[in-house]
Amino acid sequence: MDRHKATVSKIASTVRALFASRSPYRIFHGSTNSTRPRPSPTATATVDISALRHVLSVDAARRVALVEPNVPMDRLVEATLAHGLVPPVVMEFPGITAGGGYAGTAGESSSFRHGFFDESVARVEMVMADGEVAEVVTPDGDKGDLFRGAAGAVGTLGLTTLLEVRLMPASRFVETRYRRVGSVAEAVEAVREEVRKGENDYVDGILFSKDHGVVVTGRLTDEMPAGGGGTVQTFSGPWDPWFYLHAKDKTAAAVAEGEAAPVDYVPLAEYLFRYDRGGFWVGAAAFEYFKFVPFTKFFRWFLDDFLHTRMMYRALHGSGESARFVVQDVAMPFETTERFVDYTSSELGIWPLWLCPLKRRGPPTFHPFTTLPEGVEKKEEDMMLNVGVWGWGPSDPAEFVKKNRELENKVRELGGMKWLYAHTYYPQDEFWSMYGGRAWYDKLRAKYNASTLPSVWDKVHVDPDVAGTKQRHWLKKQWPLGGFYGIYKSIQSKDYMLHRHAQWRSKGKGE
Repeated sequence: MDRHKATVSKIASTVRALFASRSPYRIFHGSTNSTRPRPSPTATATVDISALRHVLSVDAARRVALVEPNVPMDRLVEATLAHGLVPPVVMEFPGITAGGGYAGTAGESSSFRHGFFDESVARVEMVMADGEVAEVVTPDGDKGDLFRGAAGAVGTLGLTTLLEVRLMPASRFVETRYRRVGSVAEAVEAVREEVRKGENDYVDGILFSKDHGVVVTGRLTDEMPAGGGGTVQTFSGPWDPWFYLHAKDKTAAAVAEGEAAPVDYVPLAEYLFRYDRGGFWVGAAAFEYFKFVPFTKFFRWFLDDFLHTRMMYRALHGSGESARFVVQDVAMPFETTERFVDYTSSELGIWPLWLCPLKRRGPPTFHPFTTLPEGVEKKEEDMMLNVGVWGWGPSDPAEFVKKNRELENKVRELGGMKWLYAHTYYPQDEFWSMYGGRAWYDKLRAKYNASTLPSVWDKVHVDPDVAGTKQRHWLKKQWPLGGFYGIYKSIQSKDYMLHRHAQWRSKGKGE
């Protein structure tokens, strides 16, 4: 704790000096899970907080962990599992950080029950914009308005330096069931049914096409059925299947009426990070780019080091391909999700799509929330359905921006809202109107001396005029040189070693 206090004191001193001189600055975290274009190097001062990357303690009696903001999910899970505990919401990519989960928007297949990641946070230490070190307690406690406002505000109200994360008892396995659905409407209804069942701890879904989908449910358990009634399945090993391909194979044939859905017993951490290999299915796009490499089990094994999310983020930014890859998460009302999928199918042709039910939090907040269009009958009071749309977009920059703006308009028309981690093109007046105006936000910024910091719109906005005319470096435009350069940058990071030596991975089929 002494090391932490000394590091925070140094950070606070730097911020205090920058505030006094009204100098702008950027924060260096050490890694990113955003697909927004990275800002070009400038003379702007940088506040380096990359040293804040440790789990300071796990209190098994109180079921809380003290976590610095740059602790990734895999390190947090390793630390808590040693005490038989786990965070209620664990983001599906091992490299997503606790601080990113609080300052951004983060939810997963347990979020229908537990909400966004920040709803599992009991207390936050922040360095305010003027350099003050403040303790911020849950919405009902001290500075509760700041606690709620800063969640999802991408660091524009202060700099998170410590989180107290609530924990819950862990189990050995997640009993995982694969329920096949034959239409988008059936998938939406199946998700609605599963979240209402008290025994489910995790619910999400995958749409492979309009007539083939799967709703995946998980139940925490310490035991497997006697007599070999279940299979232990892992997803972290090079020869293991990618989860979405496994779910597709499990549901390739329709289940006869009365027949039980296929079941796996997945070690808990393997389940939490089941989408890491292949980054859901985004990794398949790398095989589409490198046309000469077949998308086979052998090559997924041979290239495994490059096909985990940390390495893919490095390659995506290094290659410049993020400028033509649609990566959007959209919170939709259950009632209009089918219409939205019809739109993405016809206009973007992107499959598969991810479905993840989430507890709805109303405004004021920078988390996405839904508002039913006029004339649509309401069926869900407190739930919304996230649709993950990830796939190739147009290669022409102007057409890419046009398609993204059309997507943003369609989402608003259908009562949905995008997450802010990706390309965001809204003009400023449209952006603020989505969140009920900016008066509540500006009031917080004034109250906590944060008006000198960039606003949320400043941080997430991509100028469509600039993006529509921007040309990538000539080398990155040359196929396949741009892709090879991205691979080179990912190798430089040595992030592949993090997965090789991960302690959360199961060592064998028996756990």
